[in-house]
Amino acid sequence: MEKSKVLIVGGTGYLGKRLVKASLALGHETYLLHRKEIGVDIEKVQTLLSFKEQGGHLVHGSFNDHQSLVNAVKLVDVVICAISGVHIRSHQILLQLKLVDAIKEAGNVKRFLPSEFGTDPARMENAMEPGRVTFDDKMVVRRAIEEAGIPFTYVSANCFAGYFLGGLCQPGYIVPSWDHVTLLGDANAKAIYVDEDDIAMYTIKTIDDPRTLNKTLYLRPPKNILSQREVVQTWEKLIGKELKKSSISKEEFIGIIKEQAYEEQVGLTHYYHVCYEGCLVNFEIGVDGEEASKLYPEVKYTTVDDYLKRYL
Repeated sequence: MEKSKVLIVGGTGYLGKRLVKASLALGHETYLLHRKEIGVDIEKVQTLLSFKEQGGHLVHGSFNDHQSLVNAVKLVDVVICAISGVHIRSHQILLQLKLVDAIKEAGNVKRFLPSEFGTDPARMENAMEPGRVTFDDKMVVRRAIEEAGIPFTYVSANCFAGYFLGGLCQPGYIVPSWDHVTLLGDANAKAIYVDEDDIAMYTIKTIDDPRTLNKTLYLRPPKNILSQREVVQTWEKLIGKELKKSSISKEEFIGIIKEQAYEEQVGLTHYYHVCYEGCLVNFEIGVDGEEASKLYPEVKYTTVDDYLKRYL
């Protein structure tokens, strides 16, 4: 079967770079939107040029120029958007509505994968303020996609390993401690951790798969469904010592959230739902979803143990 041509929007970002790498590795003709908005950000420009040297195609476009988006979209079969939805970086989710308009007008796209890659927003209708803005905005984009009749796949990748495993699930930490860890509540709520390169590989695997068309792809690598306590125990085994432990109750954590700036509040409420409520695992995947590790057993995903070995 001929592989789809892919346009990646946000290809210089944290996940976007990995999506481009995976797309090229799997043999897709890969286009990267070069937005004039990056201005004189030399690192992003150099990243684009690096991908061009590896066989990627640069196509100029801007969210402020509708026709440029239409022209870019007409070059490909699949569009993947990886613009930021993280408030501590920049929250640009609703910009995708312009991309939806372009895809609708172009009329040739076989599948659109919007910027999701975290908690399934369709299951977060009761999320706390202000963090729910992330889920609400993603649902606005979903409704626009579906009302336009655009074929889609939504990717729910759960916890990015770099943000969660590196800090042993402690907000604000990205490198594991050798001495002390703060547990969130009883630290027994299960979560799901996925290496960012694996997220990209699973995502690219799905784009030509009819089994995932108009469905949500959930990334649930079975060895990576662990509680914070189990993550800490994995690290303790690797370093050969037990960490000193303290804990923050649910009430204390909510109090801490309220003291932070808005951007921090958004992120911390997501931690609350994941680490105190277990929102990633408190449901079964239904007929509208598929699980990535079952569909693509050939992907040898990075386990929590292997990921934490990087810090030794």
